[in-house]
Amino acid sequence: MSQTDIAALVLFAFVTSVTPGPNNMMLLASGANFGLRRSLPHMLGVALGFVAMVALVGLGVMQLLAHSPGAGRVMSGAALVYLLWLAWKIAHAHAPKGRARARPFGFWQAVAFQWVNPKAWVMALSALAAYAPAHDLATTAQVAAIFGAVNLPSISLWAMMGRGAARLLHNPARLRAFNITMAVLLVASTLPALLM
Repeated sequence: MSQTDIAALVLFAFVTSVTPGPNNMMLLASGANFGLRRSLPHMLGVALGFVAMVALVGLGVMQLLAHSPGAGRVMSGAALVYLLWLAWKIAHAHAPKGRARARPFGFWQAVAFQWVNPKAWVMALSALAAYAPAHDLATTAQVAAIFGAVNLPSISLWAMMGRGAARLLHNPARLRAFNITMAVLLVASTLPALLM
């Protein structure tokens, strides 16, 4: 990959990682509800899960999906059901008195979520098609590594914004309104990718 291609991929990785999507909406809500430290496993799961997804998709999953057209529809359906469930969980998160029982998304949950996240699929497929069209090991590894370097700092901004917003959300009614808004935004951020 040329220096120009690498620079373009870094920009692509930054823009796609930092813009609103299901991961970022969930991290914003997690930062507000649980704080930055308790959201760290979620952030690491997103970042490392997406790197693994790019690598695996680049090395064969894309060819498998091309040969099984029904698999894409099944994945879209499963993604929609799972995202609606997550939105419901966010919307019904307890006010501060219930925080002791509530738990943020864990590392492995966030890793697994990448496989049903429509935006992650669009990002991975677009990056691989544009920057690793031959799907060779070296170029696929470069694409995954660049996303690994760019993704974590980008998504961390959302959890930090959520943590900052938590100061305004001491009132249970405001926290509830925030959680409902995050649930609606989670669904809204998913629909364009699901409809592609």
